[in-house]
Amino acid sequence: MTALLEVRDVSVVFDGFRALDGVNFTVDHGELRFLIGPNGAGKTTLIDIITGLTKPTTGTVSFDGSVINGKREHQRVRLGIGRTFQTSVVFEELTVLENLDLAASFRRPLVSLLARRKGVTEKVAQALETTQLTDLAGRKAGVLSHGQRQWLEIGMLIAQGPRLLLLDEPVAGMSADERARTGELLTEIAKDHTVIVIEHDMDFLRRYASTVTVLHEGKLLIEGSVDEVRADPRVQEVYLGRAREEAAHDVVS
Repeated sequence: MTALLEVRDVSVVFDGFRALDGVNFTVDHGELRFLIGPNGAGKTTLIDIITGLTKPTTGTVSFDGSVINGKREHQRVRLGIGRTFQTSVVFEELTVLENLDLAASFRRPLVSLLARRKGVTEKVAQALETTQLTDLAGRKAGVLSHGQRQWLEIGMLIAQGPRLLLLDEPVAGMSADERARTGELLTEIAKDHTVIVIEHDMDFLRRYASTVTVLHEGKLLIEGSVDEVRADPRVQEVYLGRAREEAAHDVVS
C-alpha cells in the first residue's frame, strides 16, 4: 500500500540558513505519529512544507502517491490535509456550533453560505461528539477555556473531513486533566484519520505515542518506538539538552 505522506530529500534554506537538510519522512495511513525535537530543529518548517505554507528548496512532497509540490495551501486542504497552529484560531463571536458548521461548509459555494441552515449536519454532529463539546454547542467560542478552544479547533478540522491532521503542540498550556482528555481525543481521532503531532511534553509522549520521529538541526535524528527513542543517547543529549546521565534518568523514569 502506498504511504499517505512521503517527504523525499527535502531541504529548506532561508537566507543561507538550512532549516531542513535532506529530510526523508514517511507516514502510513492510520498512523498517530509524534514529531519531536529541540527548538529550531525544523519541526514547524516540515509541517509548513507539507501544508504548502513554505516551498522546499529541493526535494518532493507526495500525498497519497501524487507529488503536491506545486499545489497551494487551499488546494492541499481540499485534498484532505488540515492543520492547527500553536495558537488556536477560532471565531470568538460565533458559537461552538457555528464555528463547526462554518468549517464543515468550506467546500460549498459562497452563495449557499449565506442561507440559513436548518438542523445540524452529520459531520458537525460527529465533530461535536468526538470532541465532547455537544453540551457547549450554543456557547460562544470566546468564553471557552484554553483546552476547549483547542478541542474546538480540532473539531473544526474533523468537520472538514481531512485524511491527514497536523497538530502543532496541541497540549501546550493545558492543565493535567486537559492534557489527558486531549490524549484520549487524539487516540480516538486516529481510528479514522492519520495524525501527526508536534509535541514537547515528554510525559504526554510517553502516554500516547507509538511511533516517534526526532528532528535535530534540520535533519532526521532517529525514528522508532517510544522506547527506542527514549533509550537513544543522542536524544538524551540533544533533545533534553543535559548531560547524558541526568537525561537518561529523566527520560527512562
